[in-house]
Amino acid sequence: MCTTTSNTISEERHESINVVNLDDLWNQIFGFQNYGELLLLVRNSIIAGAILGVVGGLIGPFVMTRDLAFAVHGISELSFAGASAALLFGVNVVTGSIAGSLLAALIIGVLGARARERNSIIAVLMPFGLGLGILFLALYKGRSANKFGLLTGQIISVDNPQLMQLLVISIVVIVGLVLIWRPLSFSSVDPDVARAKGLPVTAISVAFMILLGLATAVSIQVVGALLVLSLLVTPAAAAMRVTSSPFLTPLLSVAFAVTSVVGGILLALGGGLPISPYVTTISFLIYLVCRVIGHRQKTRGNGGRRLRQSQPVSAACSTTVAAAPTEVRA
Repeated sequence: MCTTTSNTISEERHESINVVNLDDLWNQIFGFQNYGELLLLVRNSIIAGAILGVVGGLIGPFVMTRDLAFAVHGISELSFAGASAALLFGVNVVTGSIAGSLLAALIIGVLGARARERNSIIAVLMPFGLGLGILFLALYKGRSANKFGLLTGQIISVDNPQLMQLLVISIVVIVGLVLIWRPLSFSSVDPDVARAKGLPVTAISVAFMILLGLATAVSIQVVGALLVLSLLVTPAAAAMRVTSSPFLTPLLSVAFAVTSVVGGILLALGGGLPISPYVTTISFLIYLVCRVIGHRQKTRGNGGRRLRQSQPVSAACSTTVAAAPTEVRA
């Protein structure tokens, strides 16, 4: 009897331990104790997030137009492998990430001229890069936070040298985009016509893939390798839902990307959790809102088009009815 009672008590205690306290869960996700003091510690991360938002917002519309969303994920896997190798051998993680990204970008840009070939190459590179990254992390005997940060991002990992390195790389990407913006836009919309006009479509494609590799490498430092799409793809996809203007699309994409990253950093700071869930959630919500707005715009546009199409028919019917009595009097 005593044994049964003690077993029952132990089971109840075990169940009470396993039950999730909603208040504790909320405080863990959105706890803002000593927020002002913590905010000073992530000043570099906020600046880095704003810079990456600008880079991701500018390059994202070209990623969507050229159908390279899958390529971003493939590049991020090899970038993750390069960063893991750098972590294992004690080299600068950003340098290793850039090396992996550039290697993947060159392979995809040179060999993947057609969409079918490009997708097959990416599908081969992704598991290879992820497998290498897991191998290097398994061999690494340092802090587990460094391993986890490569996959999901780190909120306070940006120091002054890394910030300067990120700023330099971002300037290179932005300047490169500005230099090839017009031919890149032309070749992205209609590569066959651009080639017929004499534009070096292959060279432009390789140059863009290099810029995309650099942007992916620096983005991994904040949002991680697994969720880099939320910075380079989702903001542009949201912007293209509400406008087709070549001027407004990159501006809205930049605004959405900066809001996602900086907002994610500020929320993650309060909860003490990895930054990536907050960034991806904000980015996803922005996309949902833009999708609803785009659907309403499309519905209104179709209604106005149907109304304009019906007006000539109504006018013709009115003319016929008005002319009918004249024929009878005659």
